[in-house]
Amino acid sequence: MKPIIDHIQITVKDLYSAELFYDKFFPILGFDIKNKVKAFIAEHDFHVIEYTHDSLAFAITSPREAFKNEIINRRKPGALHHLAFRADSKSEVDDAYLKLLGIGANIVLKPAIHPEYSENYYAVYFKDNQNIKYEIVYDKK
Repeated sequence: MKPIIDHIQITVKDLYSAELFYDKFFPILGFDIKNKVKAFIAEHDFHVIEYTHDSLAFAITSPREAFKNEIINRRKPGALHHLAFRADSKSEVDDAYLKLLGIGANIVLKPAIHPEYSENYYAVYFKDNQNIKYEIVYDKK
């Protein structure tokens, strides 16, 4: 077995505003938002929006009613700290950075080498409009 992720599903605070962001963000990663599907899963008490790509499906879901007022914090136990997407080159990271600026992503760290990870670790860090942290990284090995 290979450690390949088939799909990711995250809970966002505000599904409507998150959808507006992800509709702009996922095409930067190569997703075609025409493949987006929406559903309500009554037995799990959530609405879901799934974006599909040949390599990965990524879904955003609404919170349970009991949790709708909680603040997203990546340092809470069980929370997603951040998610990194692999780029094929430094120029892809730079191009993604410019596109992220264009969609209003909250840039945490501009593209740069991060020698604390490796001498070639080049990444941009950003947050979506729900305060969920992401990274686009190129690491020539």
